[in-house]
Amino acid sequence: MSNIIPERGINFSVYHEGRDLLGVAEGSLPNLESVTSDISGAGVAGTVSSPVLGHFGSLELSLTWRNVTKDIFKLAGQYSHNIDLYSAMQDYNAGQGFYKVNALHVYVKAIPKNITIGNLVSGDTTGTTTALECTYMKIDINNTNYAEIDKLNYICKIRGVDYLAEVRSALGKGNNFAGIMNLL
Repeated sequence: MSNIIPERGINFSVYHEGRDLLGVAEGSLPNLESVTSDISGAGVAGTVSSPVLGHFGSLELSLTWRNVTKDIFKLAGQYSHNIDLYSAMQDYNAGQGFYKVNALHVYVKAIPKNITIGNLVSGDTTGTTTALECTYMKIDINNTNYAEIDKLNYICKIRGVDYLAEVRSALGKGNNFAGIMNLL
């Protein structure tokens, strides 16, 4: 019998452009908050806040640095950055009495929004943060994809279902839309 208890992240690392390890102390991942509009009128008992299929609000990634370093300025360039966040996640199997490590990989393409340089305080960190707007995000757990959102290419895959496939087709974008956009 298994009783899996997701406990914690063991540790994580952040890479810029697939190769440069960044010295990050903490990361706040984007929220998946659907764009909604209210539906009301005949046939509806009140108001329903209905999500727009496959559309999400701002996908902001926030990285908190311990101190001001040259690495924070790698992410200041006004272009899309490729950022990989890897985490080792710890689960406890209470039924069998052992720990299991799961690999979490979050890959984003993100544009810098804000850098808060922070504070200078004796004996403390600066609290420097970098906020980035993600136009693309992919989340894998143990090498299995669970979410892929590409705002600029009309892709919204959640657990293998592409919720924008029919939207792409209705807009005349077809299956080749992502490939065409990458050529532009």
